[in-house]
Amino acid sequence: MLDYKTVGLTHEDLKGIYKWMLLGRRIDERMWLLNRAGKLPFVISCQGQEATQIGTYFALKDEDILAPYYRDLALVTARGITAEESMLAAFAKQGDTSSGGKQMPSHFSKKDLSILTQGSCVTTQVLHAVGASLSLKMDGKKAIALATLGEGSTSQGDFHEAMNFAGVHKLPYICIIENNKYAISVPSHLQYATDDLSSRAAGYGAFGEQVDGNDPIAVYEVVKRARERAVNGEGPTLIEALCSRLTPHSSDDDDNYRPSDEMKLEKENDCIIKFKEYLVENEVANDDWFNQIEDEIKQEINTATKNAEKAPYPLPEEALTHVYDQGGEKDA
Repeated sequence: MLDYKTVGLTHEDLKGIYKWMLLGRRIDERMWLLNRAGKLPFVISCQGQEATQIGTYFALKDEDILAPYYRDLALVTARGITAEESMLAAFAKQGDTSSGGKQMPSHFSKKDLSILTQGSCVTTQVLHAVGASLSLKMDGKKAIALATLGEGSTSQGDFHEAMNFAGVHKLPYICIIENNKYAISVPSHLQYATDDLSSRAAGYGAFGEQVDGNDPIAVYEVVKRARERAVNGEGPTLIEALCSRLTPHSSDDDDNYRPSDEMKLEKENDCIIKFKEYLVENEVANDDWFNQIEDEIKQEINTATKNAEKAPYPLPEEALTHVYDQGGEKDA
């Protein structure tokens, strides 16, 4: 794991990174249990990708615009979507910030946090983010737009169109591929014929870099440098973060297509376990602190779950709210 001192992080920064990684994991685990108990209809997990997401979060600024994909629970949690708001979305209740309980779970969005509304068709968010980055450049703002996606989505035309446009216009845009090696059941060697997806950046006139996605410090450094280039007018960056998917693609997926020895190795290299070991080795935190954080997070998630279960469902008359334009002149 990269030396935190070389990138300017403090002990408090490292504790913050661990806390957000753990909160994302524990919310995810609770949702998985609720699904198996028959209380949630659908869950899509971020377990194993928290290091990439929280390393990214720590390198961003509040004014930056996010266009996440469905597996970015840890990222949007750190950005400000609370555990309760995520639970409300999962239970399809009124307080869901993304749609008021009318959209699938994991379609993250919240206007106040500059998290763009997400569509269900994979890869569309990269086009939205590039559009946002164009507006930032036109307005002369020192901010960037960031999109995330899985490696399977890089086979979609939207991805290539977005990167090409961003490169041509030198937009303040960062695209992060969270490469967990499986596009649902399709392994990476059947998805693309290169060892480094970030090498495609050269063809778009962008900067490209591959990083260990299980190391939040390394991810932080790479994204921080990409952001600095972007706000200095040096154009977009394509980052490939090599990370792990510790669960099936979703709660509806049977992932017996994955070799058992591969899964065993992935769990041994769990980014949260490894980062905790790193904090202990560097005397950043002790058992008392880890236990305190676990207790605080457990209490937060218990409260969020209870409140979401008790919350009202959307009213039938709200079904078309924010779906069709409600402005314009009334008939005379």
